[in-house]
Amino acid sequence: MNAPALIRKRDVMVEGDYPFTKRNFDQIASFLRERTGIALNEAKAALVYSRLAKRLRLLGIPDFDTYCHFIETAPGAGEQHEMINALTTNVTRFFREPHHFDHLRKEVAPRLIAAAKAGKKVRLWSAACSSGEEPYSMALTLLDVFPDAGRHNVRILATDIDAKVVARARVGLYRDDAVTPIPASMRDRWMVREQDGWRFGDAARALVTFNELNLIGDWPMKGRFDVIFCRNVVIYFEEDTQSVLWSRFKQVMAPDARLYIGHSERIETPGFESAGLTIYKIGAAR
Repeated sequence: MNAPALIRKRDVMVEGDYPFTKRNFDQIASFLRERTGIALNEAKAALVYSRLAKRLRLLGIPDFDTYCHFIETAPGAGEQHEMINALTTNVTRFFREPHHFDHLRKEVAPRLIAAAKAGKKVRLWSAACSSGEEPYSMALTLLDVFPDAGRHNVRILATDIDAKVVARARVGLYRDDAVTPIPASMRDRWMVREQDGWRFGDAARALVTFNELNLIGDWPMKGRFDVIFCRNVVIYFEEDTQSVLWSRFKQVMAPDARLYIGHSERIETPGFESAGLTIYKIGAAR
């Protein structure tokens, strides 16, 4: 479509069917930062345009000015979630950063198994679970060394801001190419072959509870976690927000818990100390 003359004179960041101005970008970036903590820089303008232009076409909205106004109105409340889902990144795979799962298996699982057998509660959290590959990898790691984990008080909480990927994760069905990183012995024992791919069986699915959660919002969970995976998501937040999140994680970690973070992330917040490559624990002075 042809942009109105008024729009053509603005500082257009991306040219296309819907001229995308700096003002549009700033409004969307501000909205995303306030709701999710994710900070977008102007280098992401083309990505924002390409993902949201699809929403404009679907909704029949004529331009980004109208769209930016729409998401701030009551009728646009549903579109707020669609926009957030479109702009959040969900890159994941089974056993991504495998050294974390090796550490969980060898260094942490024995202690968790002993606690579970003693009747204690064991809790793990995948704090940005995307479509489920991470929490199911955690479940497979535990089941491989503790096959009857489900008979004990062992549970994995898996959360993500994107309701659509959470719903997909609950189904637990993955294409053949997606399950390639899963060792055949694990796959054959804990998954079921179906026409459309591989589905996690009851034992693995019983360990994992999926919920929608905004990390910068309220955390309704009670109790502390023995293991937290929060990988490759905090890097998208501004430094102040990162610091706040690390501090919040510290408050929900059990005394001997481990926090696993992304390969390009670091924790400089007081109270943590390294427990391995991108693995942290609470320091001696809590």
